[in-house]
Amino acid sequence: MPRIEYVPRKFSADSKAIIRRANEICADYAAQGYDLTLRQLYYQFVSRDWIPNKQSEYKRLGSIVSDARLAGLIDWHYIVDRTRNLRGLSHWDDPRQIIDAVAAQYLTDRWADQPARVEVWIEKDALVGVIQRVCNRSDVPYFSCRGYTSQSELWSAARRLTRYAEAGQGTVVIHLGDHDPSGIDMTRDIAARLALFGAEAAEVRRIALNRDQVDRYQPPPNPAKLTDSRARGYVREHGTSSWELDALDPATLSDLIENEISAWRDDRLWAAATRRMEKEKALLGQVSARWGEVRALVGDQ
Repeated sequence: MPRIEYVPRKFSADSKAIIRRANEICADYAAQGYDLTLRQLYYQFVSRDWIPNKQSEYKRLGSIVSDARLAGLIDWHYIVDRTRNLRGLSHWDDPRQIIDAVAAQYLTDRWADQPARVEVWIEKDALVGVIQRVCNRSDVPYFSCRGYTSQSELWSAARRLTRYAEAGQGTVVIHLGDHDPSGIDMTRDIAARLALFGAEAAEVRRIALNRDQVDRYQPPPNPAKLTDSRARGYVREHGTSSWELDALDPATLSDLIENEISAWRDDRLWAAATRRMEKEKALLGQVSARWGEVRALVGDQ
């Protein structure tokens, strides 16, 4: 685990306690296969009543965590920034490497035989890393709306969902967003604009964050943004508190998504498609294992 000391630093007893607790939380999630954003770590502290839910406390936690990482006291892999990442093309040292990769990554479209196509849309870019694992496991496409979905993306989505519908499949968009005036309205907006662009048959399913989940999981509340044009109706129904999707435990979010996906998937058809895919994947594996013979057969130019 990379705990590297770049800047030596002494910490107060209070800061040491925060660092110890941060490491305990992060290690627990790492054991489950999750990393955390600073925001998610903050909500873990708040939900345990270790710090109050205040912006000043969020900034203070961020400062202590940053200093602790530089001092070699917190693993650099524990905290991630999912909104700023280097992107580029893959490279290979030898043709066999890509054959090995293809054999391992080969997938067929197992949703092609299903009664419905499913996609997962999430309000926040910072949570993509949480939903990625469960979506990949079920081979379901996903994307971050980054608030209200752009006109371009919704138009493209409507065209895609319409093609599925024309092929005889139902179309389902699973949506997750904050429980605040705009976050709730975003689900309505997605459905309305998909219909406007011709995908009126698509079903938009909001699975989080809903009021029953707020009552069940008790995430830390924030003041609702009263300057939001949608605040009046929201306050009338829910009061002056709002709740962020980030405050839900990552494992809980994954379970909500997995259960919803399973509800739309015919497991018998899925198993049959998986068997066919694995048979084809095994063929690629044989090519990889016998690469020397394949290379000799086609000729080493």
